[in-house]
Amino acid sequence: MLNKGKIELLKGNAIELLGKLPPKSVNLIFADPPYNLSGKNHLTCKNGKVAVCNKGEWDEIKDIHKFNKQWLEACIRVLRDDGTIWISGTLHNHPSVGVILKELGLWIINDIIWYKPNAAPLLQGNRLAPSTELIWLASKSKNYFFNYERARQINNGKQMRNLWTISATRHLTTHPTEKPENLLQRIILIGSKESDIILDPFMGSGTTGVVAKRFGRNFIGIEIDSLYFEMATHRIENTVREPDLFITPQSLSGNSVRHHQHSLLQIITKGLKRD
Repeated sequence: MLNKGKIELLKGNAIELLGKLPPKSVNLIFADPPYNLSGKNHLTCKNGKVAVCNKGEWDEIKDIHKFNKQWLEACIRVLRDDGTIWISGTLHNHPSVGVILKELGLWIINDIIWYKPNAAPLLQGNRLAPSTELIWLASKSKNYFFNYERARQINNGKQMRNLWTISATRHLTTHPTEKPENLLQRIILIGSKESDIILDPFMGSGTTGVVAKRFGRNFIGIEIDSLYFEMATHRIENTVREPDLFITPQSLSGNSVRHHQHSLLQIITKGLKRD
């Protein structure tokens, strides 16, 4: 168990490392799992030209449904009975995750639609331009923590709906699926309290850890890729705690995020060998 104000970064396979964490020890899980879009059979657009999509070996999975069930089962084991899990995805992976959440007996609280008004245009003329991502919000039962008043505060005093309009932002790192910090701010402030433990089993470039540290949460991050692990470590080390006396809606819905240069919390990195 983490002490107050601690961050633990683990390098290695998420499913294996999740099995080493204490059961029912985490308050909130944010997961942005691989979408399985890489490989010779998947095309994308780069610099206006068609190209093979190659995000990395971590995004090439033979049986995506089996993989989803394995990591979800591992996450649910470490989630507290009153905790929540937030899972980001697109149509390529989201149906599988939704089915598994039902199979595992979880209570699906919301299906959140993240609308990006400035999403990249589509070059092909054979379908609609993708402008959304989906976020499952689920818990083990109907007794879970959810800061309704903070959600109202973020939403200018109005009841927050499950349609979130948050513009895509320029990536701060080279990670291909980096999420905006203001998206994670909203999730962490609504779904957790100070000193709660936040877990990201697919940490990537460390956005979840940056936001968790900034707002006084403990954090456990797992990443299998060596480059992104080092990238996340550097970002989190150079983030400082912010006072949460009063958060204005503009600070959570705008596109600008302040960057800090000094570390406040101790970073504990455990370099476990990659499989």
